[in-house]
Amino acid sequence: MNSLKRVAFYTLGCKLNFSETSTIARSFKDEGFQRVDFSEEADIYVINTCSVTENADKRFKTIVKQAQKVNEDAFVIAVGCYAQLKPEELADVEGVDLVLGATEKFKITQYLNDLVKNEQAQIHSCEIEEADFYVGSYSFGDRTRAFLKVQDGCDYKCTYCTIPLARGISRSDKLENVLENASKISAKGIKEIVLTGVNIGDYGKGEFGNKKHEHTFLDLVKALDEVEGIERLRISSIEPNLLKNETIDFVAQSNSFVPHFHIPLQSGSNDVLKAMRRRYMRELYVDRVEQIKEVMPNACIGVDVIVGFPGETEEHFLETYNFLNELDISYLHVFTYSERDNTPAASMTGVVPLKVRKKRSKMLRGLSAKKRRSFYESQLGKVHTVLFEGENKEGFIHGFTGNYVKVKTPWNPGLVNSLHEIELTSIDEDGIVRFKYCEPAAVV
Repeated sequence: MNSLKRVAFYTLGCKLNFSETSTIARSFKDEGFQRVDFSEEADIYVINTCSVTENADKRFKTIVKQAQKVNEDAFVIAVGCYAQLKPEELADVEGVDLVLGATEKFKITQYLNDLVKNEQAQIHSCEIEEADFYVGSYSFGDRTRAFLKVQDGCDYKCTYCTIPLARGISRSDKLENVLENASKISAKGIKEIVLTGVNIGDYGKGEFGNKKHEHTFLDLVKALDEVEGIERLRISSIEPNLLKNETIDFVAQSNSFVPHFHIPLQSGSNDVLKAMRRRYMRELYVDRVEQIKEVMPNACIGVDVIVGFPGETEEHFLETYNFLNELDISYLHVFTYSERDNTPAASMTGVVPLKVRKKRSKMLRGLSAKKRRSFYESQLGKVHTVLFEGENKEGFIHGFTGNYVKVKTPWNPGLVNSLHEIELTSIDEDGIVRFKYCEPAAVV
């Protein structure tokens, strides 16, 4: 391999996937490859797949076609969750040359020989039980925020989820490694780090199935808060049963952690939560939200919710809708349930018709828009610090406050990756917030 070889990457799915794509990209750079945008001509196209929803599966074929349009002779590689779960299916997609499973993806350059396209794609995929070691990852250079992976895999047995099948058991990075990676990111001038993983509240479990927690999630949070040079730390998604009062209280008074939590709920009906084998009831969720709002009244709280799970009656759905409507939350991520192979839910009775699933999803998305608007309105007149993003979107630059209010102002490249103190003033027609600078409007 030589420096003339170009490689491009496309990531489907979650922040964790983005952090791993970035790490895989650095391994190519170390081997002398030149990274180019996915829309450009490349010798190798790497697609990091997701299999949380059926839609992500379908998108894979579309992305392969995009790559082939640019260079029909390019070597196409599939990695990620879908590649682990259904390697043969991906290998059968026209144009795909190599499929790598959960452990193999981090050794990707070792599988590249002559880059000659074969009639049948090669598959290198382990049994998921073999994914018992930890590979640290983090992203930078792709955006103004960095995604820092601290944990992988999951020991939970939610009946709808394929993640344990795709990523293996819960395991964590060593605390000193996380802190070292955080320092590296900070040294690059990145102002915000987002902690990612499959089940980050379970942080502390070691490699090889060691269930003993050397450190807790609270230990991690406290240690990261002491790292020099990090302006902002954000917790991505954390299970309600693992988000402890001590963590909430610490975030409320910390140096770097922002008042923003994303907490999966999945259903507001205890009957459905039991069928999903979630590890809490709705009463615990209420307690988490109330605790956050008590110590951080302006905190942003995002919620994952699944509609159309088998057995979800109209009464169950309305229970969820009303529960969320009354809860002091800020926005929803709504997922329409789709059957996944090898999950208990796929064979459950009480299948909800697709038309009904879509109707319920639309209702909750409408509720999310209402919740977000209400949260934004509650922040008008308040002073926040905004971090500006790096993209020119129709003549505007966007940014996010610590509590995840999206703001905009006319494009100014000098604002990219800078922090400013602002007062939120009004909400535009597109739902994004306008502001005025607080004096002095100095870059932090």
